Amino acid sequence: MRKTILCSIASFIAALSVSAQTTWIADKAHTQITFSVTHLLISEVTGRFSDFDVTFHDANEDFTDGTIRVTIRTASINTGIEKRDNHLKSDDFLGAEKFPNITFESTLIEKTGKDTYKITGDLTIRDVTKSVVLDAKHNGTVTDPWGVTKAGFKATTSINRFDFGVKWGAALEAGGLVAGETVVLTLLMEFNKQ
Repeated sequence: MRKTILCSIASFIAALSVSAQTTWIADKAHTQITFSVTHLLISEVTGRFSDFDVTFHDANEDFTDGTIRVTIRTASINTGIEKRDNHLKSDDFLGAEKFPNITFESTLIEKTGKDTYKITGDLTIRDVTKSVVLDAKHNGTVTDPWGVTKAGFKATTSINRFDFGVKWGAALEAGGLVAGETVVLTLLMEFNKQ
């Protein structure tokens, strides 16, 4: 009997913690997922992904208990140059037909300052999964004129594309690569509280 009561109490507490969880969904009109990579060692090419979903769940006001999930459709890559975008979608780079999604799922969110965080998680590109760390800043939480509570964040990380099987490597005569190994990913996120 006592065991049954304890199990019931534990289930009730678990249900309370789930119900207290807040869900935030990215407002796509005010969220950008961008990248930059060096070109010919002397400049940077930038681009973005236009089709994605970002969901954040938390229960604590400081977000440290949260989990974030990002799904990016690789075919939505856009650098403003159609020929280059088609090459980036090809198997030389993202292989969008075979690998339609890039995903990120957080495993730990640590507060590092008043409004700063380190978000550790699993990034998957071309079915290769590696742990990465994003440096994030909470830019604030407001309620808009229509009564929607919004939270803004900026998160960045750098990855080596070769680690994820993105290995197109045309070389320059003088040394170095046409497209650099390091890719800087930036997420400018505005979430709507559900």
